[in-house]
Amino acid sequence: MTPHSPSSGSKHPKKKTSAKKDPGKKAAKKAAREAAKEGAKKGTKGLEKKVEETVEAKAKAAEAAEKVAEKVEIKPDTTPEPVPVPVTKPVPVPEQSTEPEPVPAPGQSTVTESSPLPEPVPEPVTEPVPVPVPVAEKSAPRPVVEVAPQETVLLPSPALDASDRGRLLAGTHHDPHSVLGAHALPGGVAFRVLRPYARSVTVVAGDLRAELHDDGDGFFSGALPLRGVPEYRLVIAYEGQVQETEDAYRLLPALGDLDLHLIGEGRHEELWKALGAEPMTHQGVTGTRFAVWAPNARGVRVTGGFNFWDGTAYPMRSLGGTGVWELFVPGVGEGELYKYEITRPDGSKTQRADPMARRTEIPPNTSSIVHSSHYEWEDAQWLARRAEAPAHEAPMSIYELHLASWRPGLTYRQLADQLPAYVRDLGFTHVELMPVAEHPFGGSWGYQVTGFYAPTARLGTPDDFKYLVDALHRAGIGVLMDWVPAHFPRDEWALAEFDGHPLYEHEDPLRAAHPDWGTLEFDYGRREVRNFLVANAVYWCEEFHIDGLRVDAVASMLYLDYSREPGQWTPNEHGGRENLDAVVFLQEMNATVYRRVPGVVTIAEESTAWDGVTRATHHTGPGGFGGLGFGLKWNMGWMHDSLGYVQHDPVHRKHHHHEMTFSMVYAYSENYVLPISHDEVVHGKGSLVSKMPGDWWQQRATERAYLAFMWSHPGKQLLFMGQEFAQGAEWSEVHGPDWWLLDPAYGAEADHRGVRDLVRDLNTVYRDTPALWQLDTNPSGFEWLVGDAAEDNVFAFVRYDAQGVPLLSISNFSPVVRDDYRIGVPDTVPAWHETLNTDASRYGGADIRNPDPLKPDPQPWHGRPASIRVTLPPLATVWLRPA
Repeated sequence: MTPHSPSSGSKHPKKKTSAKKDPGKKAAKKAAREAAKEGAKKGTKGLEKKVEETVEAKAKAAEAAEKVAEKVEIKPDTTPEPVPVPVTKPVPVPEQSTEPEPVPAPGQSTVTESSPLPEPVPEPVTEPVPVPVPVAEKSAPRPVVEVAPQETVLLPSPALDASDRGRLLAGTHHDPHSVLGAHALPGGVAFRVLRPYARSVTVVAGDLRAELHDDGDGFFSGALPLRGVPEYRLVIAYEGQVQETEDAYRLLPALGDLDLHLIGEGRHEELWKALGAEPMTHQGVTGTRFAVWAPNARGVRVTGGFNFWDGTAYPMRSLGGTGVWELFVPGVGEGELYKYEITRPDGSKTQRADPMARRTEIPPNTSSIVHSSHYEWEDAQWLARRAEAPAHEAPMSIYELHLASWRPGLTYRQLADQLPAYVRDLGFTHVELMPVAEHPFGGSWGYQVTGFYAPTARLGTPDDFKYLVDALHRAGIGVLMDWVPAHFPRDEWALAEFDGHPLYEHEDPLRAAHPDWGTLEFDYGRREVRNFLVANAVYWCEEFHIDGLRVDAVASMLYLDYSREPGQWTPNEHGGRENLDAVVFLQEMNATVYRRVPGVVTIAEESTAWDGVTRATHHTGPGGFGGLGFGLKWNMGWMHDSLGYVQHDPVHRKHHHHEMTFSMVYAYSENYVLPISHDEVVHGKGSLVSKMPGDWWQQRATERAYLAFMWSHPGKQLLFMGQEFAQGAEWSEVHGPDWWLLDPAYGAEADHRGVRDLVRDLNTVYRDTPALWQLDTNPSGFEWLVGDAAEDNVFAFVRYDAQGVPLLSISNFSPVVRDDYRIGVPDTVPAWHETLNTDASRYGGADIRNPDPLKPDPQPWHGRPASIRVTLPPLATVWLRPA
């Protein structure tokens, strides 16, 4: 059967057939008339059929274009030089008022509805036009496209929406990657770039090279007839300079879904690896990923030295509902300065340092610096050994210092050449560094932090600080660091109202403002803020191998009414004064640090009677709270009482005898450190030796007696720099300790050297005598012998180790010699010998000693079955051990 013509009906088959058989002119006219009649009746069917033919023709044209492209597909590099292949120039596409035609590929003819699809045949031209080449797989040999590099004719690209344009220029676009970069369109790929001040922007993909159209205001765009988005680079011409770079807006986010999930939950324990500036290679491109938490911002841009501090071309994208903004910037590496330009909710702008910056400029400059550590640690033995025993069951004698003023002018690396040797010579087990994190005002001693993740740049780089910690570890010295999560300063370039609203601080002004220091308190009830601080504690312990954190101002965190008058604070949900959010934060911080970093210790500077500071977090106390989970707590009560006692004239001390004994009433309620810290030798309080009454000899003698009493009292001990050699002046962060007092040319050098020699011997005996540290938190390790001799100003007690081996400590805080002073002792020790006497001549004393073993008499005394008669030097402490 002969098929019907598309224009003929089934009612006239014979006419149709005869017309088919007779190709003459007459028959053709007759068939045309018949077809016209049928077309009038069934015009719709004919039109649909014609459209189908047109669609089929277009499909054949596309197939033909692919065949042409295959002729210039990627080939292995078999020839030394590419050979141009002549192709036809693309025929311009006429604009259509209704349905636009697909963009023809190079070498493809334009197809219309009325014309049949010709087989595309390349015709030689004088100037060959390059054909886009697909990107080869990484494993394939380097491709060679047989075309000559040459500018490609651009096709029209979609106009930029006015709203997108305005938001990009204003810095308020939440998703710039949806507008900038390369995007596939029907028939091609559109490119759009935002580069203010650029003269021209050219897209380069392999041998394809196309200069984009200048759309004004720094926008450049154009479309190319490509079958997919290629890997490409941008060549940007400025006045007098040309740069070639990757396009940041063709890349996927460099922050994973798991990171965003953990950030949203406030449980990202390695937050410093997700936020901040992280140099990396992303999708084969080298650069730096910037990420910042700013949930209230209308927009965020990265600005820095690499873009001349104009962030217009570097808007960041908002990643979901986490409040995180991210941008991977190709070509930016270590050492680059940067900040975030944040558009606040009210439309105003602010430039902020990165809260997660791992390196900063030297103050007073405030920029953050892109940093990646390359330090190789050499303290593996120390790290393996430090977890062998809990801190409260091990010797711990702490030398507290301010790095910037210990030896003014020294860098971290220069300090590493001097500090470990000095501390090791004196026998201290640990150093405690006053805050190392970056702070703008040196007079704050580091307690008003702006760069929580960056060691201060005043002394060197982060790797330089690691070198110092490593050197201390190799010398057998642990490193504790003061950590300040209680508050932060109001500097407008730092954390305060970071994105235009209270973010790190509490939204309630009464809760946010710290009444004592003019700073802002953290909002511990916000999970992201807790995460910022908990991860920061982990960061210092893991990245810098810090062995412990002394947490500053814990009391100010725990109480809502701290330093506030009635009406200036709001009770908690139970009507109490406890800051429940701070309790949860401290518990989480301690639990996380102890779980992740074995062998570390956390220490609370807490000045109240809060129950359970060093109790485990899962053990509930009488107050209904679980423990805070600290390892140790500063015994501020002991410090206050004992210093008060020794500051009295000896004739009045009998009225204050209880100030030296009261500490034993609560000594085992917590795990304590006995601190003589920087706070006690500044602001008019005088140095330790200057607190003592009497003449110069009596002052030094009383300090020596006090230090030996302190070293033998239950608890670890801490001594601030300068007090180890009886510096007379208060500490100043400007000039540091008065080292000139130890200059042999100085007339009183022996007096100061004698006190330092005592400190060395105290530490030596302490470390070698488990009775002084093994049972610090166990009542069985302590026993009063003489606790009520107020008239004599005498205190005597015995310390025991786990095996019951004792050490007897006797202090005489009167300026008179007490000969044959009888003291009751255990009858299990056949004889005692003097192991330390603070009145020894080598320490600057009168050298009143007990040179012979002291054998107990069977005479009961002080409730003991035996007693000894001992000579007590004036203003001195004597230690006796079994002979």
